[in-house]
Amino acid sequence: MLTNNSVLRRLRYAFDIKDSEAVKIFDLASVKVDEEQVITWLKKEDDPEFVFIEDRYLAAFLNGFIILKRGKKEGVEPVNKEKLNNNIVFRKIKIALNLKVEDIIDIFKSVDFKVSKHEITAIFRNPKQNQYRECQNQFLRTFLQGLTKVNQKRKISQP
Repeated sequence: MLTNNSVLRRLRYAFDIKDSEAVKIFDLASVKVDEEQVITWLKKEDDPEFVFIEDRYLAAFLNGFIILKRGKKEGVEPVNKEKLNNNIVFRKIKIALNLKVEDIIDIFKSVDFKVSKHEITAIFRNPKQNQYRECQNQFLRTFLQGLTKVNQKRKISQP
């Protein structure tokens, strides 16, 4: 199962986010955490010091990540949701990185995973629509793997 901790770990790795930077990202969403708290969230599940990250904290991190990557909207304070699902997590990452459907398809291609435009747009639809599809753990996990691969490649090619 893809846990909130796994999402945080994978984003941190994909974007080479240091613990101190993670604290600043939380702060962008008006949530105060310290490095020790972040470190316990990043530990593996079998570590005795592991602490599960609640939805509201992952939501705050994702909102802070959006602000970091896109800038803060004037007069709009992000709402840190109390309940997350894979669709919301995926949408927030998409917003933060300003990804288009074609970009997402390319990210999946980087890890040899074929996905259609229809499959992707169904994940971002309103849950009340017939075409809405729930984002499964493996789908989000594969996207995060592709994101890491694409981002690592960009770092290598940068001067």
